[in-house]
Amino acid sequence: MNKQHLFPLFRIGLMLTGLFVCCFLPAGGENYPYRSDVLWVTAPDHADWIYKTGEQASVTVSVYLYGILQENIEIAYSAGPEQFPDDTRGSIRTENGKAVIPVGTLQKPGFRDCKFSVALNGETYRHHLKVGFSPEQIRPVVGMPDDFRAFWEKTLQEAAACPFEVSVRYVEKFSSPAVACYGVKLQCFKKGSYVYGYLTKPKAPGKYPVVFNPPGAGIKPMDPVKTLYLAENGLICFNMEIHGLDPALDEATYRDLSAAFRDNNSYLTNGLDNRDNYYLKKVYAACIRTLDYLVSLPEYDGKNLIALGASQGGALALVTAALDERVTLCVAAHPALADMAAYPTGQAGGYPHFFTKFNGQDTPEKIAVMACYDAVNFARLIRVPVFLTWGFNDNTCPPTTSYAVYNVITAPKEALITPVNEHWISAGTRMAQVDWIRERLKK
Repeated sequence: MNKQHLFPLFRIGLMLTGLFVCCFLPAGGENYPYRSDVLWVTAPDHADWIYKTGEQASVTVSVYLYGILQENIEIAYSAGPEQFPDDTRGSIRTENGKAVIPVGTLQKPGFRDCKFSVALNGETYRHHLKVGFSPEQIRPVVGMPDDFRAFWEKTLQEAAACPFEVSVRYVEKFSSPAVACYGVKLQCFKKGSYVYGYLTKPKAPGKYPVVFNPPGAGIKPMDPVKTLYLAENGLICFNMEIHGLDPALDEATYRDLSAAFRDNNSYLTNGLDNRDNYYLKKVYAACIRTLDYLVSLPEYDGKNLIALGASQGGALALVTAALDERVTLCVAAHPALADMAAYPTGQAGGYPHFFTKFNGQDTPEKIAVMACYDAVNFARLIRVPVFLTWGFNDNTCPPTTSYAVYNVITAPKEALITPVNEHWISAGTRMAQVDWIRERLKK
């Protein structure tokens, strides 16, 4: 990665990271507990949080209670390779409110994760920080199956044979004087197999670019409010639901449905023994068929079709951009489903963490199926400009896997790296995505 390019984006990321996060994400996704009395201030001795392999890293840590610097307190720490057991442990007492904690080093490209804890007023408070070692040299473990392209060409041909059915209804509660919202139901994979979504578009007459916005992981209610800013900025947007569940269902029903799957992401193990039966086959194909509907909209400008998503949605944006040449731009945040089978080699693997969160997923058959659906292999095929953003402190979609994706992309690409971020992006970063899209729209 070109560091002259990285540094300005890094500075922008730090400025944007803290803006209005609460507007978009629940407190659990923030770096610091929401409305906590304790604030951790951590500063690696490299300003960009990046080191060369073999270099020793350290971090200066301060703790504030009620905004008051805490002096002469003991901080416990541990550190180790990202997503693997710690190999360093210790404790240190602050002097003048600061402690310099050794993070260690790596001999091969990757990340180390340093965890901190402190006891104050009978409560234990925790934080962590990751630093990278030659991350521009990270290479994915997953290889591309010999028949990867042929498998997906055949899959899309089969999906295209499905009768295309669409029903649309106006949704007043998500509409505004400037934006119209519609609930959409699509049959687009096999007869009787549906996906749903919310379509939002400017009410003003005209022709507009279209943004395809696939969802993050989980079985949960959809809320198009979080992407109304796209329509307010002159972009038609389709928020996709992948499970065949009407997003108008109430939250209690969604909780029951999620419980039926044991937890929100266990659907990602369904059919993993056979690539033709795997759950995501329908999802990937439905993404492409959904584009057939979007380009048919009379308000579509016929020139700009953008795939945009975060986490699982980031992976689906990459998949869609790779499989459909109609896509003109791709924007992804901390993509999931990336280098999923890396764990056995000693490298951090991507969400859903098959080898650490589930039992029995490490068979040769399942690993082979993972390769057919891995976001890295789709990223290798993308030929349109890509804008990727990710944080270092993310444990859901580890930065190692975001670099694994970014480093294999041969198309024009840019990265907005915000090291302090965990598994969230700020309002400012979302607008940076919009600005990047606007600058590249075809007139």
